[in-house]
Amino acid sequence: MKIDLTNTTSSKINASLMDARRRSGSTAAGMVLTLVIVTDEGSAYDALKAANDASREHPSRILAVIKRAGRSPRARAETRLDAEILLGADAGPGETVILRMHGELAAHAQSVVLPLLLPDAPVVVWWPENAPAHPALDPLGSIAQRRITDAVTAESPVGQLAQRAQSYTPGDTDLAWTRITGWRSMLAAALDQRPTTITSAVVEGESYNPSVELLGLWLLNRLRVPVERVVTGGPGITAVRLRTKDGDIVLDRPDGLMGTLSMPGSPDRQVALKRRETAELIAEELRRLDPDDIYAAAVRTPVDRLREPADAGVAAEAAPAGKVIEAAVTANPARVTAKILAEKTVEKAVDEASDGGGGAESGSVTAGAGKAPGKRAGKRSGA
Repeated sequence: MKIDLTNTTSSKINASLMDARRRSGSTAAGMVLTLVIVTDEGSAYDALKAANDASREHPSRILAVIKRAGRSPRARAETRLDAEILLGADAGPGETVILRMHGELAAHAQSVVLPLLLPDAPVVVWWPENAPAHPALDPLGSIAQRRITDAVTAESPVGQLAQRAQSYTPGDTDLAWTRITGWRSMLAAALDQRPTTITSAVVEGESYNPSVELLGLWLLNRLRVPVERVVTGGPGITAVRLRTKDGDIVLDRPDGLMGTLSMPGSPDRQVALKRRETAELIAEELRRLDPDDIYAAAVRTPVDRLREPADAGVAAEAAPAGKVIEAAVTANPARVTAKILAEKTVEKAVDEASDGGGGAESGSVTAGAGKAPGKRAGKRSGA
């Protein structure tokens, strides 16, 4: 069932929802939470599809807030609320209300959303893109028990982790953290099977993917050992190596589908480590609404705590021009988030490294590409 309301109000939307329930023969809501999605027209379709898929596990009232302030003075002066209500087969087991706010109303979205919240039910706010600098202080974020962001969609994904650390409030989480749940589970299970002393660790993965950094910071916090960060071509996280006196414990996933767990004295085993869709990530986050202390500890650890291997300068000097980024190994967020440079810039980086500048010179050149990952980040690559 689909209901369109033009130039409406929150009370009329609520009345339409109640009337639609009566006509369908169901007066009980039967929903467990309210999920508020703050997005734009460009991202609305993908975000709503992911939320509707997740609602099959968590029946929810989904409120999609689309702000359309307007480009012209006339459009900005017009204050109007348009709503689209989806129920039944169009909205899965829950209800979906798409709210398009025009003009000045876009700056006061909370006044529209508050009357539409389910009574006595938790509220979760999700920003698929363009999350506020401080989610808990945002007018919509302040009414939620859980606030979900996604660092991978930022202009500088790894640099965004510093902002998340600075603004962290209990209840905040990020999908970059959710993407590494499988990796954390596999590594913890491996150490449960073979208790040993870890001397150091290595995390390998894409340059612009903040999940790689968060996995390294988690290992640093839990194991209290040096952790190296190696940049590879991906996809996502490609390998984790835990070094022990008996040999390396390696979890390797070169193709983004299946991983191989290798442990000293044991045969290699294939494990499922498929990169998950956004709907699966949202469904996981909706399973728990309490503060995630482990995420808080990881994100608050500075990224520069991840070490650069001693041979980074040698690798940068010896690598072909087209492989400079894959050979670069660093903990500097400006370099970690860099994409492969244009051919001339790559040649310049190699020339400077060959002149004796080593990793430092390469870092200064690559740092200028801090905004480069924006386009690739939009793909929302998983870990």
